[in-house]
Amino acid sequence: MEIIKNGTQASAKGPEAWFTGSVRIDPLFAKKEVTKGAGALVTFEPGARTVWHTHPAGQTLIVISGLGWVQREGGPIEEIQPGDVVWFEPNEKHWHGASPTKAMSHIAIQEAVNGEVVTWMEKVSDSDYSG
Repeated sequence: MEIIKNGTQASAKGPEAWFTGSVRIDPLFAKKEVTKGAGALVTFEPGARTVWHTHPAGQTLIVISGLGWVQREGGPIEEIQPGDVVWFEPNEKHWHGASPTKAMSHIAIQEAVNGEVVTWMEKVSDSDYSG
């Protein structure tokens, strides 16, 4: 058994190459030698969002606070709120983040395939974000 104590893993600012706006990443659990998955608590300030990206094994988001938006390529922007669970299929191009006026936090869980977890792509433009 392992207990990862609160406060033992530092918060990090979301890199500008991966996000637009103010984003904080709090690691929860890392991939281990015998596992494939990792998880983090990600907090987006109003208007903040990821860039377009894919995950080779898909991604699960568990919304825990606030009001967010998600979009898969070719689909509409959809609202997400606490208690919602979002599943993105493997290699499904998508983005997620806060709504324009309310922050949002979610737990993001993804697995590695051949050592790869995510492919970051282009930024979501302001016009695409506003719908």
